[in-house]
Amino acid sequence: MTTKVPITARGAEKLRKELVRLKTVDRPRIIAAIAEARAHGDLKENAEYHAAREQQSFTEGRIKEIEGKLGHAHIVDVSTLAANGKVVFGCTVEMIDEDSEETVVYQIVGEDEADIKVGMISINSPIARALIARMEGDVVSVTVPGGERCLEIVEVRYE
Repeated sequence: MTTKVPITARGAEKLRKELVRLKTVDRPRIIAAIAEARAHGDLKENAEYHAAREQQSFTEGRIKEIEGKLGHAHIVDVSTLAANGKVVFGCTVEMIDEDSEETVVYQIVGEDEADIKVGMISINSPIARALIARMEGDVVSVTVPGGERCLEIVEVRYE
């Protein structure tokens, strides 16, 4: 039995859109490029043919990867959860770093969606693990690669 992997509804939709694009736009374009390269003759020394085949291999691999991710996904729509102010998967948490007085905002998402540059952290990250089940007003102490951080939860949003 395979384990279900949590993903937000927005993350699942993004993967579905990429899958549709790969199947309906990229795949036919690559097939046409391979056919055109074959028409040029000798395949041994045909760089266009080899490049198109490599691109086809990459695209087919990505299609299988996305289908696998969606097949094992547990899609969580945070807007429908009744979490009563608790930090849960998919919610957005606004915090103040007590040392630097800096405000930070993170959304807790699945591993495949995580992108710290846009404030999306993995459910498996130290900060997310420390925040889960906490509430507004709680102060959380987290050990991160840069040292110890004390974060006060200012607001929890379910968007």
